Amino acid sequence: MYDHLTIVRHPLVQHKLTIMRDKDTSTKSFRQLLREISLLLAYEITREMPMTTKRIETPLTEMDAPVIEGKKMALISILRAGNGLLDGVLELIPAARVGFVGLYRDEKTLQPVQYYFKVPDGLDERLVIAVDPMLATGNSSAAAVDLLKQAGAKDIRFLCLLAAPEGVARMKEAHPDVPIVTAALDEKLNEKGYIVPGLGDAGDRMFGTK
Repeated sequence: MYDHLTIVRHPLVQHKLTIMRDKDTSTKSFRQLLREISLLLAYEITREMPMTTKRIETPLTEMDAPVIEGKKMALISILRAGNGLLDGVLELIPAARVGFVGLYRDEKTLQPVQYYFKVPDGLDERLVIAVDPMLATGNSSAAAVDLLKQAGAKDIRFLCLLAAPEGVARMKEAHPDVPIVTAALDEKLNEKGYIVPGLGDAGDRMFGTK
């Protein structure tokens, strides 16, 4: 349906997501599950990376062994909920550089408002993975990618836990060159711009704020 969208249908991803959707799942469990699921999603989003070889010596012999080519990747958290995905991805890729984009959604206009931007240098030479659990209207995500491109990023991927059709379409319109990896494509947005059936506000559920 969307050639730029990958839905990770692995049984572990889908099982953990179901528990996260349950309104009775505790804040502690929600955080733990988000960390676990982010590891599995990170595995998928890093599948296609440029590789080269380096000469190493095993206990038995020398060999030309595969290694990732180029500068260390940059992980960009779209605050605040992005930090939940960021923690898990960093466990898998601890050497990655980290940046932050602070955006909040105006509840009346549903448009993003920027309040913070700090990213690693050399984005033009790095694989850049932007993380945000919810791709809802797509306005904040598109705005974040705009900022990353303005900072020089050329190879950008977007990682989210849930996506709505409206958000996927918005990202395709604004940034058709940015592939999206998610655990589920949900039904729709409600009148308040929340994903349905969704899991509520990811930030509130992660940090215990209401």
